[in-house]
Amino acid sequence: MIDAFRLDHQTAVVSGACGKLGPIWVEALLEAGARVGALDLPGAKASAAFDALARAHGDRLRRFDCDITDRASIEAATGALVDQLGLPAVLVNNAGVDQPPDSGGSRATVDGLPIDQFRRMVEVNLLGTFQMIQVLGARMASQGRGSIINIGSLYASVSPDQRFYDHMAGEVPFLKSPAYGASKAAVVNLTKYFATLWGARGIRVNTLSPGGVLGGQDDQFKGKYGARVPLARMAQADDLKGPLVFLASPASSYVTGHELRVDGGFTAW
Repeated sequence: MIDAFRLDHQTAVVSGACGKLGPIWVEALLEAGARVGALDLPGAKASAAFDALARAHGDRLRRFDCDITDRASIEAATGALVDQLGLPAVLVNNAGVDQPPDSGGSRATVDGLPIDQFRRMVEVNLLGTFQMIQVLGARMASQGRGSIINIGSLYASVSPDQRFYDHMAGEVPFLKSPAYGASKAAVVNLTKYFATLWGARGIRVNTLSPGGVLGGQDDQFKGKYGARVPLARMAQADDLKGPLVFLASPASSYVTGHELRVDGGFTAW
């Protein structure tokens, strides 16, 4: 049974690979034996975690410039990736935008939220994911096998609890954007669409929806969040790697159209 979780000699692709969650997915796939094509914006600064993986894994991890909102950019990256690593068997659609509470972005009340901020989240999180599936997913379908994993969020299922943020200083209180959850909920539906469309062609499509992931949050936020979770804490990197490998590998060969929530039970109550 353990062999069913292996991805030896397979090529996997991760978008948004250089940011916060990207290196978690990249590391999980490398540990399972895959070669990984890491996609990110041209000039995007890699995180320390990604740089460490690049040093450790050499030719098994290669980075390619890609803007997922630009179809020509996706097609160019796909061509280079296929030439160097081969046709992918796994696609992790991780690239997305959010407004973390500690970001330098301007704050707004909900009635004054700039429509361009809303539009940008939808453009990247939903339309970008769709274009990645159009280009890379179609290639996978042409070979008759593959697993597509769209990264969702617990906010695809529930609304943000704004009380998590009400201790944060600022003239205008921090507001978790309604665009983020709306775009991620749409990604869950997109998952179901392609799972049914391409199932007969050997393509499985699932969503992995993490809860809050530990990463430099202040103690008050962590305390509030942990009190809301049955497992009483935020997610850590190792909590996410196993679920991803499960969905990517033959271990989940009869799982498609599913949203796997890795949220410590947050959405159970």
